[in-house]
Amino acid sequence: MKVSFLGLGTMGYPMAGHVSRAGHDVTVYNRTPSKAQKWLEAYSGAMALTPESAANASDIVLTCVGNDDDLRQLYLGEQGALASAQPGTLFIDHTTASAEVAKELAEAAEAKACRFLDVPVSGGQAGAENGVLTIMIGGSQADIDEAQPVLECFAKAYTRMGEVGAGQLTKMVNQILVGGVLSGLSEGIRFAQQAGLDIETLVETLKYGAAGSWQLENRGATMAKDEFDFGFAIEWMHKDLGIALAQAQRMGLTLPYTQVIDSDYQGLIEDGRGRQDTSVLIKALDK
Repeated sequence: MKVSFLGLGTMGYPMAGHVSRAGHDVTVYNRTPSKAQKWLEAYSGAMALTPESAANASDIVLTCVGNDDDLRQLYLGEQGALASAQPGTLFIDHTTASAEVAKELAEAAEAKACRFLDVPVSGGQAGAENGVLTIMIGGSQADIDEAQPVLECFAKAYTRMGEVGAGQLTKMVNQILVGGVLSGLSEGIRFAQQAGLDIETLVETLKYGAAGSWQLENRGATMAKDEFDFGFAIEWMHKDLGIALAQAQRMGLTLPYTQVIDSDYQGLIEDGRGRQDTSVLIKALDK
């Protein structure tokens, strides 16, 4: 298939690579052209200099950037992906963003006789590099079926959650849950250290029981060793939780535990830990 991938950051770079390695005809675009040039040295494909020219090169266009404002610029800017999009083009956005911007971009795509899916991902840098992401989708089943050969290049599971925007809402739930698990895990690891328990034995013992989780199994021992260099930076988590808290406010909900966790991440960012992994939440207990 003719596919374009716009945004070659921590997630997009390996995801685009998987699409290329699967044999698809890939055109890439990145705001910093040197990153796209580096990608071309590792994978087969072509490079576009603007989102507009990248989108015109393919029937399916994947995007993965930073936030709502980045998406608006990428899609709606003077040389944006929708500027002269061919009718029928399917746009698939993997950015973690608001449900509102997903609906906005879907409407803009429809006005150009194009289609749009919001498809945030979970699994972090390791999941992207290994091609085993979990993805949650908002949009029509027919468009998902068309996208399947591309999505399967980097996903181990994908699920339609509803209409456009539902993918982003599901990702918000995912981040709320991750934050809660890490908060409990932080306190549990600190308790175990103070009690003199062997952390690796503790993790091996608990991971098969009711307290088991991906975070316990993959981050419990490293948290105890003060190792926090695993790709998904807390500045990204802080952004994601901010999106979830704003959505909750719009729905008339309060999320008191998530507010505390988000505040702890903000404090850690102010301490210069913004690029460290989300499991660095344990260091908030040292204050």
